[in-house]
Amino acid sequence: MRCLLVSLALSFAALASPEAKLSDPLNDPGWQHFYNNEFSEALASFEEEARTHPDDPDAYNHVAQAILYREMLRNGALESQLVTGTNPFLRRVKMAVPPEVRSSFNAAIDKSIELANGRIRHDPKDVRALYALSVSHGLRANYLFLVEKAWTDALRDATASRKYSNRILAVDPQFVDAYLVQGLHDYIVGSLPFYMRMLGFLSGFHGDAAQGLRELENVAQNGVLNKYDARILLAAIYRRERRPREALALLKDAAERFPRNYLLRLEQVQMYSDAGDKASALRILDEVERLRAAGSAGFKDLPPEKIKYLRGNLFFWYGDLEPALEELKQVAARSDQLDLNTALLAWLRVGQLYDLRGDHAQALEAYRKTMKIAPESPVAEEAKHYISSPYHRKQRDLS
Repeated sequence: MRCLLVSLALSFAALASPEAKLSDPLNDPGWQHFYNNEFSEALASFEEEARTHPDDPDAYNHVAQAILYREMLRNGALESQLVTGTNPFLRRVKMAVPPEVRSSFNAAIDKSIELANGRIRHDPKDVRALYALSVSHGLRANYLFLVEKAWTDALRDATASRKYSNRILAVDPQFVDAYLVQGLHDYIVGSLPFYMRMLGFLSGFHGDAAQGLRELENVAQNGVLNKYDARILLAAIYRRERRPREALALLKDAAERFPRNYLLRLEQVQMYSDAGDKASALRILDEVERLRAAGSAGFKDLPPEKIKYLRGNLFFWYGDLEPALEELKQVAARSDQLDLNTALLAWLRVGQLYDLRGDHAQALEAYRKTMKIAPESPVAEEAKHYISSPYHRKQRDLS
């Protein structure tokens, strides 16, 4: 269950600042860029917001969020899965973030917390300040896991985010958007094993996965600021709950709203695969390839190797070994064009495919390449295991 925390904690920080009259975040060009994965453009917009409103803690959260998500996209960490529905994010290599980017992120978070705490000292029921603190801790939870791989510290910050959300709802129970953090936290904690729920900083939070789902569904339907985040989160949860058709409905709607966000289409590939609909999964990949070839906005810079990886991986899970090997060998040969996680998994898959063909000598070369790329990664550890024990398809691999 540890993988659940990681795979779901990635998205809950995308919160806009509450105003006296709530407004759809898509009225702001910065958020339009953000949801279309145009994070550099979003960052420029949010930095201008911070210059114009230097005393607004929300502005600095927006800056921090754009910085973090730009790095997440670059590192391949915005994709919910790269292997199967049970693939834990703990398999991922720690994100490589340049020192200056770390410094900028931390400075923005610290500034937001400083400003929000100043407002809280003046008015403990300042909803806007409480909301900013909830967002700051949520963003830092993401950072601590993805960059520092500080799993427990990340959960601690996520819990702090929940506490601030609770304080908002105590002041204004009708503020539906605040249930995003609460619902996510209820789902995560309710799904953790018993010994994890006994951790000191989780005291008082027992969690309830079913209640968490209801809370997120309420935000998705009735929220204003966080409805898009709730819908994307629900898609990830529905996948884990083996409800891919419900996830697909949400992803299709999001893809129409954010047509330049290629990840929303690639996620549909995963959902169709989970639903046993290989033909539709391949159709989506063909559509993405056509958009890339046509130079469509949001798709023109998508590496063709990413599409080949997903197609080869799809063939792999459906047992189409020859086309899978053909696609993935091409990906592995150009793995320098990909983010590190996808590159590692491509080489691992090539080794597994050779093993399934009974050619362990060829498989060894792929496993050694996997280990050479990132020796300390969990994927390299898995490859090392196959050096002495050739890979065999097990029934649980197909679930």
